[in-house]
Amino acid sequence: MALPPQKFREIVFQLLYSQDFAPIDSAESIPFMMHELKVTRRAMCEVHERIEKILEKFPEIDQKIEASSVAYSFERISRVEKTILRLGVFELLFDDAIPEKVAIAEAIRLARKFGTPESSQFVNAILDAIYKKGTPVSAEHSNEPITL
Repeated sequence: MALPPQKFREIVFQLLYSQDFAPIDSAESIPFMMHELKVTRRAMCEVHERIEKILEKFPEIDQKIEASSVAYSFERISRVEKTILRLGVFELLFDDAIPEKVAIAEAIRLARKFGTPESSQFVNAILDAIYKKGTPVSAEHSNEPITL
């Protein structure tokens, strides 16, 4: 049975987040994640392939996030929000299989699940700015939601 897209995305998020602390060793993490999350080896291999693609785009993704966040410097963005934004920007700009508004909605969902109460608004504002091709987010406009 195929892994639901939301669960796949959550696993990618969790491993990307852990990548911020120490490099992921797929030989160690695949069996561990298979056991902990009750997923197949094939699903975990697909997760690792996605992570590799995202890691390749990190410099470009981080540049987009930094350029779109006027209210906060890139260094001030929490690790959880930064990881969600990295995944969201990747899906928004580099994954043609995922519609842009779905990528934004899913990033907001991850922010609500794993972030602080304010995370979803911040993630929404940054991704909306990137979606609209670079309109910077100012502090007074960071709470304006995107219409999905």
